[in-house]
Amino acid sequence: MYSSNSRQNGFRDLSRSTNGLPFSSSIHEKKLRHAKPSSWTVSVFVPIPGLRNRRVHILLPNLYLLHQITFFRFSRRRSTLVLLLVCVSIVFAMYAVAQRFGTEEKQWPAPLFPGEPPTLVFRREDLQKIWRWEVQSGHYPSSREIPKAIGLAVPPLNPALPPRKVAKIPSRFRPPGAAVSETIGHGPKRVYLDIQARPPNAAYPPRPVPGSVADLDIIMNLCDFSTSKYVRDCLEVLRIGGGLDNGARVRRGNVDDWRYIYLEDGPVNKAVEPVTSPAAFDPIIRPSASIDPNTGLLKKPRTEWEPLLQLPPPLEHHPYHTLPSTCDPENPRFFHMFWTGPFTDKPYIALLSFLFTQNLRLHLDEDEPDSVACRSQLWLWINPGPAAAIPNPNALHDMFEQLKSNPWASPFLHPRFKDVIKFKMWNTTEQLDGVPEIKDEWRVLKDTLFNSGGHIISVHHDEESSSSFATASDDQGTATAKSNEGEMLNRLGSKSADSYDRMSVILSDMARFVLCHRFGGVYLDADTIFLRDWEELWGWKGAFAYRWSRHEKYNTAVLRMNKGSALGSFLFRTALKNGLDFHPMTVSKYTKDAYLEGLLLRLPDALFDSAWLNTEYYQRDRPPQPYFIEFADFFDTPLQNSAAPQALGFGGFFRGAYSYHFHNLWWKVFDPTRNFPDLGPQFADGERIARLNNEIALNASHTAQEILEKVTEDKRDLDWATVLKRTFEAYIRGERPNMYGEWLQW
Repeated sequence: MYSSNSRQNGFRDLSRSTNGLPFSSSIHEKKLRHAKPSSWTVSVFVPIPGLRNRRVHILLPNLYLLHQITFFRFSRRRSTLVLLLVCVSIVFAMYAVAQRFGTEEKQWPAPLFPGEPPTLVFRREDLQKIWRWEVQSGHYPSSREIPKAIGLAVPPLNPALPPRKVAKIPSRFRPPGAAVSETIGHGPKRVYLDIQARPPNAAYPPRPVPGSVADLDIIMNLCDFSTSKYVRDCLEVLRIGGGLDNGARVRRGNVDDWRYIYLEDGPVNKAVEPVTSPAAFDPIIRPSASIDPNTGLLKKPRTEWEPLLQLPPPLEHHPYHTLPSTCDPENPRFFHMFWTGPFTDKPYIALLSFLFTQNLRLHLDEDEPDSVACRSQLWLWINPGPAAAIPNPNALHDMFEQLKSNPWASPFLHPRFKDVIKFKMWNTTEQLDGVPEIKDEWRVLKDTLFNSGGHIISVHHDEESSSSFATASDDQGTATAKSNEGEMLNRLGSKSADSYDRMSVILSDMARFVLCHRFGGVYLDADTIFLRDWEELWGWKGAFAYRWSRHEKYNTAVLRMNKGSALGSFLFRTALKNGLDFHPMTVSKYTKDAYLEGLLLRLPDALFDSAWLNTEYYQRDRPPQPYFIEFADFFDTPLQNSAAPQALGFGGFFRGAYSYHFHNLWWKVFDPTRNFPDLGPQFADGERIARLNNEIALNASHTAQEILEKVTEDKRDLDWATVLKRTFEAYIRGERPNMYGEWLQW
């Protein structure tokens, strides 16, 4: 006889309680009525060794749910077998992924590193050294904070920043081991200048005061695109603060907030370095002995940390008023440009704009000394052959012979310009050997030097050839004949949009960092036109580039770096471990991963590239003057805007900006109807050759001597490129002064 609680098969019925009710208790009933369906995954929280109260959240398959499903579909024995097969499959899949992505030749899978993989190869200790070296050398005249991720325990002394009136957080109130983000200014005070044209010299803007400095913190606050600032408004600030309005100021009211140029007044105070405490490296987690000092840094996969960085002692900051002249031997004023291929009207215009705008003292007699102002120099580096070629032993002699015979280049060999324009020959081997950080290791990458954004163009040199490579292979391994001049590896300059010399562009990406690190100064792309004196930018001793349009990336078409700096050492060692890739986007990754973006300031593109945002459909509701919707508008000004170039002239072209970048367009001609250097009788021989070449190219039926100078032969509406070219040439001919009212003295 069976009890009432027994089933017919002899087992106890667990669904009924001893009191005859279907549930043993109200709690049991609630659980069954309100139970949520089981999830396919379960959460597991794994403690992190050394970090108190911190765990990693891991999602794992819910094996219990899987077991229940298989139990109801199969028997007990079969369900266990199915579960075992599933587990084996998961383990096998994980092993296959590890084999696929875990070798030295492969990168980590994308899910582990969203976006691009890390590039960092320096420890936190080295990053702290770099920040301290740059700040103490006077290369950080900024009040912007140092990233707390750097983990500085003691704020560094800053000789380029005046003392603060009130400290942000006194050290006695700072938690032990907390990272600091400020620097301690102990430099001279700053006197901000009201620069205006004064009678009787009111027709032209005044030259910047020698030794003046641009406060780039103010410029960033008033011009930064990421804070919704307009290029048009930024240019007005730059004009008024720099005195470029020529006394024609229509603004009423106080514009003291727009004064961004200052002089340092007083000595560098003798401050005592604060007592060093144990290094902090995490602003949130309190340090303990078991924590890795590099916690929070993402190291480049499959790469060892760099050996501890060895840096020379920091430089001593010398305010300009303490020097005999504003020529600081530790801060040389070299402009660098890089050129490949025949000398054309593009570097010609760049050099003319340099003569027209910079304080070169060409309006004074050669024998008249200047005890205050410092003349800058422009070094034009010429790569004599294709970017991948090895120069022959006579390359330097051949280069100067070609310059003498080239009508676009020969005027700049005139003795009057010998101290301000210098032609240099680029030799890749020699230049890379001159960089101490990579001279012993770069040859390992010699076949992949042409690396742009991770895209590598392989070049295989013929060991028996001393002047050029024999063959090269593209990504598909197709052999390229060295005699084929139209192929990418043998191109010598860009002749059209379809025959773009990409190899030279990639080489120039690297060359700009090499030149600035070896010699100091500012690099500019050769498609750059100077628009004003750079005196106050020379005064700001930090490193900078400018923003890549709307993106928070660098465009290194303008690059300022200090000679032999700690920042340069970081960039070259990091680039070496990342394939010597110096593409601006990649350099942006280097500095971001290392929290060093503040040491290479990303200036607004309004200062150097005022048309860029408009060409990418930004700020067209309030564009600057002139209004370009594409870069070609500079050469082919749209008909509805074609009255502006002649009516406004040089003074109406992005007034306030330091330079203009027309973004390659090497095949566009500046002055189609007068496509020759029009510099007057002093350079008549070169002009005659250029005229003849132009007529031959146009298949004209008459010779250059038969050309009549009739205004009716000229284009009716002159483009912006033409107006600027003719303005610069008129200065060289002695028909007008430069932009500051100074006449060229021969």
